[in-house]
Amino acid sequence: MSDHEAVRVRRKVYEKELLRLQTELVKLQEWVRAEGTRLVVVFEGRDAAGKGGTIKRVTEHLNPRVARIAALPKPTERERTQWYFQRYVEHLPAAGEIVLFDRSWYNRAGVEHVMGFCTPEEHQLFLRQCPIFERMLVEDGLLLRKYWFSVSDTEQQERFRKRLEDPLRRWKLSPMDLDSISRWEAYSRAKDEMMVHTDIIEAPWYVVESDDKRRARLNMIAHLLHSVPYHEAPPPVLELPDRPPSTGYERPPRDLRTYVPDHAAGL
Repeated sequence: MSDHEAVRVRRKVYEKELLRLQTELVKLQEWVRAEGTRLVVVFEGRDAAGKGGTIKRVTEHLNPRVARIAALPKPTERERTQWYFQRYVEHLPAAGEIVLFDRSWYNRAGVEHVMGFCTPEEHQLFLRQCPIFERMLVEDGLLLRKYWFSVSDTEQQERFRKRLEDPLRRWKLSPMDLDSISRWEAYSRAKDEMMVHTDIIEAPWYVVESDDKRRARLNMIAHLLHSVPYHEAPPPVLELPDRPPSTGYERPPRDLRTYVPDHAAGL
């Protein structure tokens, strides 16, 4: 990590720039919708590398009908018998949509390979087919961006510790997450091999240094915006109409309905 990255981004600076970038993301969204573009953003990296937090900031002000998150559970027995990429294809965007993959088909190059959930032959087949698959997507006009969030072993362990102690975030931890600590080098080798095969010209990998979460979020969003040739789409002309005069409607008595208790009144 370079010296300038060692200095954590101050909250005030972060919040101001994040708001500016999120405003641009809304413009990007409207351009995608107006132009009928298909945009896929892949978020990969080690556990606790900051993928989920970044995705939340990307989508915070976006329309969920345009920008959606694909976070697939483990495959069903039926899906295990399909072509590996098949379950991901159905989540790809149609015209005017953005899909953010919170982990993706690269599960096979990482956790499945390291944990023995796939055979060596299946792993090697993935490494051969993945570049072909992604070239097909790009050739068909889909915009594909792939981000690898890189976190140090010490920072990852500290984030695990905080999650264990925080009841609001403990759900983020699983036994497999903690097991990744003892498999750090195995995951490193798997990532390096994956990069060799899948860092292609048509769909390159972009590495996000993520020990500083704020810096990582700003850097990733800024890069995404810079990499897409969007422009501000003219918004539809809207005018707030006058409310029409009453036609005699009367609201039913309140005691005919069941209201939630006023919890806030006791604060």
